[in-house]
Amino acid sequence: MRAVVQRVTDADVTVNGTVTGAIKKGFVVLLGVEDTDDIKDVTYIVDKVSGLRVFEDEDEKMNLSLVDVGGEVLAVSQFTLFGDARKGKRPSFIKAARPELAKELYDEFVRQIKAKGIITGEGVFQADMLVRINNDGPVTILLDSKKLF
Repeated sequence: MRAVVQRVTDADVTVNGTVTGAIKKGFVVLLGVEDTDDIKDVTYIVDKVSGLRVFEDEDEKMNLSLVDVGGEVLAVSQFTLFGDARKGKRPSFIKAARPELAKELYDEFVRQIKAKGIITGEGVFQADMLVRINNDGPVTILLDSKKLF
């Protein structure tokens, strides 16, 4: 499982002209599910996202987590995180999970984040979404449950 985590001042996602999810201060999490992922991968990413210390403390040092600052999460499913463009110019998505597994694990990510008491907005799975992100910093962190980076 891969996640692109962006610290934001606010963000929202719109589908067919309707805002389906919106947050204030927190993280936009673009989440990609790999064909070999399972519940352990979800739990790893949830723990990383909720504990990632990239918010500034009183000394302006990135030392506080999402939970520490009462931040929110906007979760957006994004299979293109498993696009492999090493050969040619057209990415291959062969490692991306099939929609059934991807939706199951995306929903589990949202469930686990909410279970931590974090306010969570969502995109719409498999929809054409317009995501507005006001990246704060900018701070962008890449996570991979297989620890490839």
